[in-house]
Order: sequence, then structure tokens, then C-alpha cells
Amino acid sequence: MHHANPEVLIIGGGVAGLVLALEIADHRPVTLLRPASDDRGASRWAQGGIAAVLSPSDDFDAHVADTLVAGDGLCDEAAVRFTVEQGPAAIEWLLSLGVPFTRDTSPDAGYPYHLTREGGHGARRIIHAADATGLAVMETLKRHVADHPAIRVRDDLTAIGLIADAEGRCRGARCLDGDGRLHALLAADTVLATGGASGLYRHTTSPQPARGEGMMMAAELGAELSNLEFQQFHPTCLYDPDGAPFLISEAVRGEGGRLLNVHGERFMPALDPRSELAPRDIVARAIDAEMQRTGSDHVLLDIRHLGEAAIRHHFPSIHAHCASRGLDIARHPIPVVPAAHYSCGGLTTDLNGATTVANLYAIGEVACTGLHGANRMASNSLLECLVYARSCAAALNRQTAPSEGTAPLLENQGGEDEADEGVLAELRERMRRIMSARVAIVRRDAGLEEATAELAELHAALAPLVARCRPTLALASLWHALRLARLTVACAARRRESRGLHFNPDCPGHAPGTPQPSRLHLGDLAHP
Repeated sequence: MHHANPEVLIIGGGVAGLVLALEIADHRPVTLLRPASDDRGASRWAQGGIAAVLSPSDDFDAHVADTLVAGDGLCDEAAVRFTVEQGPAAIEWLLSLGVPFTRDTSPDAGYPYHLTREGGHGARRIIHAADATGLAVMETLKRHVADHPAIRVRDDLTAIGLIADAEGRCRGARCLDGDGRLHALLAADTVLATGGASGLYRHTTSPQPARGEGMMMAAELGAELSNLEFQQFHPTCLYDPDGAPFLISEAVRGEGGRLLNVHGERFMPALDPRSELAPRDIVARAIDAEMQRTGSDHVLLDIRHLGEAAIRHHFPSIHAHCASRGLDIARHPIPVVPAAHYSCGGLTTDLNGATTVANLYAIGEVACTGLHGANRMASNSLLECLVYARSCAAALNRQTAPSEGTAPLLENQGGEDEADEGVLAELRERMRRIMSARVAIVRRDAGLEEATAELAELHAALAPLVARCRPTLALASLWHALRLARLTVACAARRRESRGLHFNPDCPGHAPGTPQPSRLHLGDLAHP
């Protein structure tokens, strides 16, 4: 077993992980665990942009108010204000690195870069790089990371668990290499930037969605999880059963896109005064209901009225991608379907990204900062990645020396048997079908009870394999995902109301009193 002792270990190489690495590498040595597959993670596919108060006609209070409305009473207002107020400085930092945001050349522009508007926002405050913002930010950050001498990138290892010492402090991670050999990466501080849990569902907006592995690795050390029931479904994923998932940005509706049913009729104006610009949970439920009403497997998003020149200018990536699938969006409406997109819940953290486990931090989608509440507002996610990566870095940089602790305790690593990949694939698909059928846009009491029982059966089938088989990436990922799925169902069943992304017709309104976040630990899981 290989031992190394980097002072700060960052697990995950999306926007949050890359920003953090750059912000601490001048102060402390960094190991960035970034498997090559991270290029297919969620950050790369973020199209719309980054929400921040940049226009002279906008202000912090308005951005805070819009975020609180979208979060449906569950946001932590202090976290919201902290994030919003740190936004402009974070954007300036990205500009200083050379991120090629789209400029606004109109004579009356109040800000040098084009700002678009998305659902839930009362103003234009989304700075973007055409319609591929995540890709532009990622490529810029990766260039700077590659050039920094104090950042050691490991793309040959994948974390499957965390290491604790006798005092319960996190001391690094257990990892597998490409040959299945186990390694220990030891660290004074460990930061998870591993993404969310959309991969628990069948339809997602990312080709390689995370399944909550980071959340469960931390939960195994005793970390607290919050608000797992609030899984956001993006209303408009390209409906193409034979192709890889592809997101149709919310900015398409922000620029005037109209939702139609399969009969060509608009349905949003009759449901919400904000029409297509209503928050995502409302739009996703409306699409889901319209699909059920018409017996169709998709709806249509129409932007033909914008004209081909405007479409090609604002949405070049979307136009090109749809064309590659044989669809000319300047002449035909885009078939779309809701898909699992973003986890509003995750590891409970403070304003510096600290979890409830000592020396363990979490930033980005794996964390639950209190910013999103019961529903994330469009383009607040990359903002959260930036702001909390920078605040986490500041906290880590203030630590003058690693705290002393006992040597890590490595638990039993499993047996020598090989888990059957076909069996694991079947169990994984059954889990995703259960979650999509019972714990998706609309949940009902009976469905949650069925999901509880069915996932417990899968747990009973998988647990013996975990005990007797040697670790593999597929086995570890499924073990993390299945337990997180069970915790997600438990959170949904406990919430006796409908709020934000959690909609249950058996308890359709808000519960009386002040809404409380859902908080739980791995130990709360009833074993089958």
C-alpha cells in the first residue's frame, strides 16, 4: 500500500475543486484527485452561466430576495446573503484568469459583459460564455492548475472511502488505481468536491452523473447530511432516447422560448403568471403533468420566433448539438423531457465548507450550505462553487500547521472474491428504476413505502457482496449510491408537506410552523 502525505487533499476536479486548488496552492501543497472522467462531470455541461449582481441596475437585496423565494422557505438567509455578496469578487477573479465571458457591445450596456436572465431571477444577472459557460470556465481553470508547481494532479486514482484517526478526524482517502490496487492518500485536511446524486435516477442531464459517492464516504465517518429529498429535475433535457443526455439551457426560456405540448399548445401561462420563467420545480411539474395528460413522453420547446441569426448567436452549442442529432431548432421545436439535474441536499457545511467531521470539508454540489433551500435557483450553482471554494481556501490558508493526531485506522478491506459486474449492473438499474418511479418529480406515500421496501431488498442482496468481495469502483459506487437512495427516501417520507422540489399530493400544502431542514446520519438508516 502506497502512503503519501499531502497537506491538503482535494477529491474532485470540477469548478469547485479547481478553484480551491488554485486558491490554496500558494500557501500549502495540494494533491488534486481528478480522474480523467471528471471532464464529463457536471461542471463541464453547465450552459447557462453564473448568477451575480454585476449590473448597475441590480442589487444584492434583489438577488437575495429572488433566491429566498425560489428556496420556498428553507434557505439559510445568512448563507444566501454571504454567497450573493461574495459573487462580484468571484467573477472578477475569474475574469483575471482570462475566462472568455461573452461581451455586451450594445451602446447602452451598463456592464461590459452580456447578462442574461433565467427562471426565478427578477433581473438580468447571469454572466455567461455563449451557451457553454461551464466548459469555458473549466478549460481556463485547468490551464492554470496544470501550470502551478504546488498542485499535484492524480488522475490515476479514484477515492472509494475516507480515512479517520482514532479521534474521528479525517486523515485522507482510500483509493483504487486502474489495476484495482488499494492506496492510501494521507492528508492534514481533506476536501470533497465530488458532485451531487443525480445518478440515482434513470434520466439525467449529465452523461456521467455522480451518485452521491462523496456524500456517503463522509457519512461513513459520521458526517451529517441535510435535505436529501430536494432533488432538482431540470425541466428541459433533450428528448432523444437513443442519444446521450444533453441539457437545453434555462437561458433558452430566458430569451423567450415557449413550452408547447405535443399538440402545439402553450400550457405555462395558464398555470403561473411567470409562464416559462417560473422556477424549475413549477415548470418541471407542469411538464410532467402535461405529459401524463396527453399520454406523451415529451413536450416541445419552441424558439423559432427568435429567428435563426439570434438562435445561432445566443445558443451556438445547443444549435450545433441538435443539428448533429438531425434537428434544426431554427425550424422545428425541440423535444424536451425533465431529467435529474441537481442535488440541493448534501453534507451539512458552514460558510467555510467545514462538515461536522473535523478536518473534512465539502464544496460544490456535494455540500448543503443552506443557499438553495428546497429548490435551487438557476445559475446559483456555479456561483456557490466559486464562493465556497474561495471561503474554504481562506479558512485552510489560515491554518498555520496541521493538527497532530494518531495514525489512521484502516478498516477491513474486504475479501478476495470478485463481484460479478453483470449482477452489479442489474442492481444499479433496479435502484435507478425505483427512484425514478417512486421518488422523482411527484412522490406519494404509497410509492415511498414501496421504494423503502424495494431498496431494502437490494441492500440485503448487495451487503454480502461488499463483505466478501475485494473493492472495485463499481462495487463501491453502488454501495454508496444504494445507501444514499435509502436515506433520500427516508427524508422524503419524513417530510409531511409539499415544499419546493418535494411534491407529495398526499400532503399537498406547507406544514404549519417554521420549516426545518431534514438532517440525518448514516446511523439513522434501518438495516434490512
